[in-house]
Amino acid sequence: MKVLIIYCHPSKESYTYQILEQLKESLINESIEFQISDLYQMDFQTDMTEKEYMREGLLNLDLSISTDVQKEQKKIENADCIIFLYPVWWSDCPAKLKGWFDRVYSVGYAYGYDGKGNEVQRMKNIKYGIALCTAGHPNKFLNEIGVAESMRNVMIDDRLGQRFNKKEMIILGGTLDREKVENEHSDIVKNIGRRIKKYCI
Repeated sequence: MKVLIIYCHPSKESYTYQILEQLKESLINESIEFQISDLYQMDFQTDMTEKEYMREGLLNLDLSISTDVQKEQKKIENADCIIFLYPVWWSDCPAKLKGWFDRVYSVGYAYGYDGKGNEVQRMKNIKYGIALCTAGHPNKFLNEIGVAESMRNVMIDDRLGQRFNKKEMIILGGTLDREKVENEHSDIVKNIGRRIKKYCI
């Protein structure tokens, strides 16, 4: 089985990077092959060009898809599981990850219509998808104010949607006081490799 990690954080000094290292260790321990799209390291272009808008907004499928987008789509097609690892910034993922969805989920690939109102897509269904995000506020607070539900609605119901057979969001909250949550978070991340095997075999 193969895992694709879409990683989005600008700093290797961050708690999110620490989680990435633990995640890699979990996958290695389970002998799971993985590939990482580090969006900041790649300097992935997140702004849609005018040409891309003409393709997306006007459903002009005759226009070509950018090479960098094609590379990401190929990674998706080779994956059994995709993990989106990112920090929660202003109740959502960073803009660079949002831009990845804007461009990589292109019309005719991740969505589209057949002229009769039926939704069609060429993107294969992925067995398992995980939105794994770090958050400064504790999970209890994020649930109380409705942010956790909002994030799940957008990321799980819309962005992952019907494209994934099994999907979940794991919020590693409370990072403003790391010492209180590090052990709990580590236990969760260490178990991810086993969870992937459970849903992808």
